[in-house]
Amino acid sequence: MSDNKIRVVSIAGPTASGKTSLSVNLAICFGAEIVSSDSMQIYRGMDIATAKPTKEEMNGIPHHLMDFVDTTEAYSVARYIEDASKAISDIHNRHKLPIIVGGTGLYMDSLLSGITYCDGEVDLKLRKELQDKFEIVGIDKMLEELASFDPDSASRLSVERNPKRIIRAMEVFYTTGVTMTEQNLRSKSKESLYNPTKIALNFRDRQKLYDRINLRVDIMLKDGLLKEAEEYFSSNYGNTAVQAIGYKELKPYFDGVLSLDECIETLKRSTRRYAKRQLTWFMRDPEIKWFYVDDYNDSHSLINEVSDYLIQEGFELE
Repeated sequence: MSDNKIRVVSIAGPTASGKTSLSVNLAICFGAEIVSSDSMQIYRGMDIATAKPTKEEMNGIPHHLMDFVDTTEAYSVARYIEDASKAISDIHNRHKLPIIVGGTGLYMDSLLSGITYCDGEVDLKLRKELQDKFEIVGIDKMLEELASFDPDSASRLSVERNPKRIIRAMEVFYTTGVTMTEQNLRSKSKESLYNPTKIALNFRDRQKLYDRINLRVDIMLKDGLLKEAEEYFSSNYGNTAVQAIGYKELKPYFDGVLSLDECIETLKRSTRRYAKRQLTWFMRDPEIKWFYVDDYNDSHSLINEVSDYLIQEGFELE
């Protein structure tokens, strides 16, 4: 591996697994700064729903690529790679360790692997039409339509079942006449700028993760999630908030269609399913060193174990 590559640490894993706490503690130990790899925490104002770390949780550690994009603004993987690369270079040039933290696998993998994307024009009218269509016909019908012109993307996305990516794949074809599969093949893959040490969090007992997710939702509601969602649905929030887990599940309550308890249960179920998709994504990467949270009696034991691993990998304590 080339000596001039920037050494970075990446911390992945499902929502509610403890990435924030672990990353902040490691940053304190190793003199690091954090670069977020979360496709929703980039947006201003979407704080509680996206579990954006509070100032207290950040504990004085600088966090980059968080809370800097307006919810009405389109944001792409290509732009993320550009912005994250600038942040990592700046951190490295100040002789700090960049730690990339998040649960958005596409962002993290694209950044670390050296893949570049063409950042084409976004047709907001078409996107809105596709989103409205999705609300009417559902995910399976959308996948069927996608499969009619891009079966490879449809097959791949049928596993993730991510509406945003399904709509994006359809939007790309209807805008350019070229499928997402073909665009990905045309994407230039260059040598990565980074030498990453990849770690991820998981649970041997999946129910323990699900219990943490359910508890997190309860805490979010106590912290004001309902008010935050109501403010978005009563303002010009754009399309982003509708897609975010934490808002769209509560919309039927504001519309008078479902009770609050029913919406909360839907939110918990959606978050558990999202965590499962995150794990499926990250488990495909053989370079990841997994740490199982429920193997440890407390968070300090986990932090010490991960710290020891990073020292073995050649990282120095500050």
